[in-house]
Amino acid sequence: MAKVKKENLVAAVPSLVRRSGRYVKLRSLTEIKSLARDHTSTAINVLVLIMRDPEAPAIARIAAANAILDRGWGKPVQPIDSEGSIELIHRIERVIVHPRNASGQAVE
Repeated sequence: MAKVKKENLVAAVPSLVRRSGRYVKLRSLTEIKSLARDHTSTAINVLVLIMRDPEAPAIARIAAANAILDRGWGKPVQPIDSEGSIELIHRIERVIVHPRNASGQAVE
C-alpha cells in the first residue's frame, strides 16, 4: 500500500483536524446527536438513581427530578409580558420601516 502524506490526507478528508499533535476526525452534529441518543436510557437511569438517593444533596436530587420532568413533559411555557412586547415590536417597526427620530426628521 502506498504511503499518503499527511497533508494530502487532510486535503482529501476535510473532517480531519490536528489536535494535540495527532489527527482526529471531526464529527457532524448528526453523529454527535446519534452518539448521545445511544446513551439515553443509561442517562435517565442515572438521573433516577440520583433523584431517589436520600443521601444525595438536595440540589442534585432537584436537578435530576427537573431534568427527568423536562425530558418527559417538556419545559414549562414562560409567560410573556404582552404589553411590553407589543411596544418593542412597534419600536422595531418604527426604526426599521419608518426611520424618523422623535422630531419627525428623517434619520440619515
